Amino acid sequence: MSAFDHKLFLKTLSSEPGVYRMYDIQNQVIYVGKAKNLKKRVSSYFRKNITDSKTRVLVSNINSIEVTLTNTETEALLLENNLIKKYQPRYNILLRDDKSYPYIFLSDHQHPRLSFHRGSRKAKGEYFGPFPSSAAVSDSLRLMQKIFPVRQCEDAYYRARSRPCLQYQLKRCSAPCVGKVSEEEYKEQVALVRQFLTGRSQEVIARLVEKMECASQTLDFERAAKHRDQIALLRQMQEQQSVAGNFAELDVIGYEQRNGIVAVHVLMVREHKILGTKTHFPKVPKDSDKDEVLTSFLGQYYISSGNQSRIAKEIILPFSLPETEVLEQALSEVAQRKVQFKSNVRAERAQYLALANKNAQNSLEVKQSAQDSVTKRVATLKEALGLNDINRMECFDISHTMGENTVASCVVFDNQGPNNKEYRRFNVTGITPGDDYAAMAFALNKRYGKMTDVEKVPDIIFIDGGKGQLGKAEAFFADWKLEKLPMLIGVAKGTSRKPGLETLLIDGGRKTINLSSDSPALHLIQHIRDESHRFAIAGHRNKRQKQRTQSLLEEIEGVGQKRRQALLKYLGGMQGVKSANVHQLKQVPGISPDMAEKIFNHLHDKA
Repeated sequence: MSAFDHKLFLKTLSSEPGVYRMYDIQNQVIYVGKAKNLKKRVSSYFRKNITDSKTRVLVSNINSIEVTLTNTETEALLLENNLIKKYQPRYNILLRDDKSYPYIFLSDHQHPRLSFHRGSRKAKGEYFGPFPSSAAVSDSLRLMQKIFPVRQCEDAYYRARSRPCLQYQLKRCSAPCVGKVSEEEYKEQVALVRQFLTGRSQEVIARLVEKMECASQTLDFERAAKHRDQIALLRQMQEQQSVAGNFAELDVIGYEQRNGIVAVHVLMVREHKILGTKTHFPKVPKDSDKDEVLTSFLGQYYISSGNQSRIAKEIILPFSLPETEVLEQALSEVAQRKVQFKSNVRAERAQYLALANKNAQNSLEVKQSAQDSVTKRVATLKEALGLNDINRMECFDISHTMGENTVASCVVFDNQGPNNKEYRRFNVTGITPGDDYAAMAFALNKRYGKMTDVEKVPDIIFIDGGKGQLGKAEAFFADWKLEKLPMLIGVAKGTSRKPGLETLLIDGGRKTINLSSDSPALHLIQHIRDESHRFAIAGHRNKRQKQRTQSLLEEIEGVGQKRRQALLKYLGGMQGVKSANVHQLKQVPGISPDMAEKIFNHLHDKA
């Protein structure tokens, strides 16, 4: 299992519909999923009895999870599709069928045709969607046949008609193929279709309401009931709402501020779809007001951080700002087009804004809960160790395979939790393969050998190991020159190596501390230790994979791409090169006798 604290995350996870994104240690999206109930769905990944090996591998690589709340499950489905196309997560490709979503297509003919479409959009015409499923498109097309008598038949069938087909008899087509409808009337029907599919359904419904009232007044209750049912069906159609709406390009800013923490949620709408969302937690001075915080954020986000190309034409704000005009001018100049801010919004914009604010509030609650938990754990650890304060902790671990490709990791935690930007890996060289003690000494020297900044010196250094590793750390710090001296603690696993049985070694192992298995201080140490272990393993695997994929010929000085290609082609691949003698190597075009001998010696030394 990964070091991700899923229990803490699930405590504050909402039960509303939404999309979740899983990240690995490199902060890459490895999986995107949607759920009607986020808490229930995400919880299912962390059951003890998971039999699917792919799911277990996915969970073992989770470093963090982010969620975006939506109004409905349909919105979550469409947003999930957009994010999968954007990020191409490797576990979505393994576990999910990433088919394209279907659209309704209105062709660009003299008598336009309504049809189902999936795939590349090369044909001339208008595409409306995406829809959550092919069944939704089929149902929509059947419904629209009842309301709008626009043809849906194939072009070949349409051109071959000499008399009206059955659809005309059923009053589901106006038969433009044989001139049963005037050009103007057919264009009006097409305009109504376009109007409805572009989101202006209320105007279409209003016309149906008028017809229903007229039928009621003339005592034609059967027709009135038919219009009533059509109106009800129309209101259920295209369950896309705010995830695929009328606005082609918007940035919507959600905001929440509480207990000294600020969450700013940016929701980006491009081409009528939510392209992505992101919650930011800017560091703010004490007692900063929301106008100052949001103004500063907007300037840094769009101008200072290289997001100029992503500035939307319209930016929806959660509240008005006193410097709106100045910001508009600045962003317009950077984007080289007019940029507008709006705060007092209605209808669909208001739905987007409510969604952004909801996500900002949810993210802040999760952040607050995590921070409270870390604060509690750090306070308990201070008490257990008898320290006045803990601002920075570091932990080291060593990873290798039978002594090869040794990698040391150093992870950094502060009083807010993991500080990923400060993580470091060291490729260990110049030691006896498999000597973990020497590897630890190498890593400590790399990390602290030239350190001059006292603020970077940790309060505690955890060493994942027993007395031997801890002894190497104490030997290194015996000649420490800086004023601040870190506390060295070895984290030794119990005899059964089960979590909760760890022993803390202090003073070279002469003093031991055993914390209870439910101690928040022990949970913090386990988190740090597991994080360093996972970070070391990830580095080791990357190094090992790189070595496996790197050709032995690339390591030989003077053997470039052309010579490698000649060797492989002339001698029949890498196996032929390895088995060739010096004389055979000399026969290869471009290989001199000296170079042949050099290649032979290198390959056989490697073997």
